[in-house]
Formats: sequence, structure tokens, C-alpha cells
Amino acid sequence: MPEGDSVHQAARRLHTALAGGTLTRFDLRVPRFATADLTGRTVLDVTPRGKHLLMRVEGGLTLHSHLRMDGTWKVYVPGERWRGGPSHEIRAVVGTAGHTAVGYRLPVLELLRTTEESTVVGHLGPDLLGPDWEPDRALANLLADPGRPLVEALLDQRNLAGIGNVFAAEICFVLRATPWLPVGELARPERVVTVAKKLLEANRNRPVRTTTGRPNQRLYVYGRAPRPCLRCGTSVRRANRTDSRTGTSSHERPTYWCPTCQTGPANPTTPGNHAAPNQPQPPPTA
Repeated sequence: MPEGDSVHQAARRLHTALAGGTLTRFDLRVPRFATADLTGRTVLDVTPRGKHLLMRVEGGLTLHSHLRMDGTWKVYVPGERWRGGPSHEIRAVVGTAGHTAVGYRLPVLELLRTTEESTVVGHLGPDLLGPDWEPDRALANLLADPGRPLVEALLDQRNLAGIGNVFAAEICFVLRATPWLPVGELARPERVVTVAKKLLEANRNRPVRTTTGRPNQRLYVYGRAPRPCLRCGTSVRRANRTDSRTGTSSHERPTYWCPTCQTGPANPTTPGNHAAPNQPQPPPTA
């Protein structure tokens, strides 16, 4: 699942393959931009911003993409077989003489003026892996709505950019807080940004994401229900996340937690999910 770490890795791969090269192929398979042709122009750079990718091209244009749940960019050399998915899932083909980048299942793909990039990324909070990282501003953003559930505050890219569903669940576990604990009730709220930064930085260059440091058990809780918690043995639980503001439930973005290790409110929409009382726990290794 693409999150800040994997988006930064994708940007690095695309930049290495395309930056400085002249476009020999430019094919956007979305109706609005199907006739756009940037062949003959030079790719200047590929920059990540949170979970967005900005491919800047000579002439003041930017190809903006967002991977969301399962989008991906693959890079191929001439003669290599394309293996990213069936042809009907291809949304973009951007090539130079040495490499071809193919975008599969891209839910957001648009061409805009580079001077107008703020219209698509200007709302984002500090990027956990970017040069604009400001922990104090990120913390202030999170605490601006102290009654908001922690998992929602983490996933709101306007607070801090780069956290997706996997990291949100893992950060809650490391903080020993249920996903529904109001962010203002955290005993040490500054640890939110510290832990988030540490986990994403640790995975910046890892081909396989891990938060545990264990080779065969990569994640503490995400995707592990109903298997036992790595710390206490209690069955990890899973619940569809319901947005506290809109009341909508997302089956595509479930959250996971350990009802023993994590303290605070349980999921209000799932009967029988009782959180553990507030009791000291030894911190897990991040």
C-alpha cells in the first residue's frame, strides 16, 4: 500500500531513470489529457510531496499523480517485459531513450502548470520525509482539534503529510493508544510526531516496510487480525474506520489494534471491543 516511504522511493526511481532525459514517448490514457504530447522536452526532476508525485518537465509543466490505494509506477529498460499489470490498467507511459516509466491504476493523473502546483499540494501539512518538515507545526496541526480520534488526525494530510493506513495503525500501537483516543488526551502528544518521523525515516530506503525490526514479523498490528499481538499474545482486532466528522465507514481502510497493549476508547461501532484500562506498559521497539 503506497504511503510516504514508498512514494519517496518511487520518486527516486523515476528521477534516476528520467531526469535530464528527453521524452521520446508521452502517452496519458485519461480522457482529459489523452491528446497531450510532451515529446522532445526534457524531464527536469521528479519530486515527492507527501503521497503525491510531481514530475516536472521543460516548458513549465508538471505531471501530477497520486497512487492512493494500489497505484504504482514501474520503470523498464528497452526490451524489458512490462509486468506491472494488464494493459487496460495502464494510465501513463512516459519514456526516454534509456527508460520507460509506466503508471498503473493511477486514480489521479493530471497535467498542470508548474506554477500551479500549490493547487494540488498546497493544502498539505509538513512532509515527514521532505525538506519542509517542521515538527512543531505538525504537532500544532494535530492538536488544533483535540477531540479528534488519533487515527483520523494522523491520516489527515493537512496535519502532516505521508502517513497512510499502515503507518497510522502502527504509530497508534507504538504510542500504546487505541486509534479512537482523542488526540488531546495523549499524555505526551509530542511523541506522535517523534514516532511518526522515526518510523517513516527508518523505511525511507527499505524495499520491504517494517516497524518491528524483526525479519519475519514486519508489522505489530496492521493486517495481523486475529493473530496474536507480538507483545502480549492477545488477538489483534480489526475494524472498519468510521469518520467522526462525516459518519461514513470505509471498508478499504480498516484499522487494527491490540485491546490489551493499547489504552483508550474502543471502536464505538463494534460491539464487544473493550480497550484495556490505562496501565503502564513497557514501550515496544520502533
